[in-house]
Amino acid sequence: MIFSETRLAGAFVIDMERREDERGFFARTFAVEEFEAHGLVSRVVHGNTSWNHRRGTVRGMHYQIPPHAEVKLVRCVRGAVHDVIIDLRPASPTFREWVGVDLSAENGRMLYVPEGFAHGYQTLVDGSETSYLVSHAYVPGAEQGVRWNDPAFGIEWPVGDDPILSEKDASWPDFEVTAVSPAARP
Repeated sequence: MIFSETRLAGAFVIDMERREDERGFFARTFAVEEFEAHGLVSRVVHGNTSWNHRRGTVRGMHYQIPPHAEVKLVRCVRGAVHDVIIDLRPASPTFREWVGVDLSAENGRMLYVPEGFAHGYQTLVDGSETSYLVSHAYVPGAEQGVRWNDPAFGIEWPVGDDPILSEKDASWPDFEVTAVSPAARP
């Protein structure tokens, strides 16, 4: 695997090192020793998948608060998505900044999302599916989020201004209204 740190400290784009022959290719998508060598969390407790009918669907921006904060490793296994993370760590020099990365079945790229980041994505084509490895079990009472188009972040989504959203994702509060950021909570 090829690890490239984003401009948000601790967040990585991970590309597969493909071993190709006449049959196709083989590539590793996770290896404990490689993650640990890069100082990344290697604990995996759940594997999740998300399938989306239509282009323009937004899922996010989600995170879990401590002590249930989670690391995610996200990969698009069918179609394509624009994956977005926001640094919500108050002590970080990139606090409130975001990065977007195109993940697709074709490029095989993955995004490593550290604790203290909100995460979401927008589908770029119909029938897109993502696969997640996560470091902590989902805890409903620990789930938080910020609105996909919160002006505090200014995220530039590639597919229009009228995405397909769940009621929950459409109703997340603006960050300025949120009482405390996830990294600052007990």
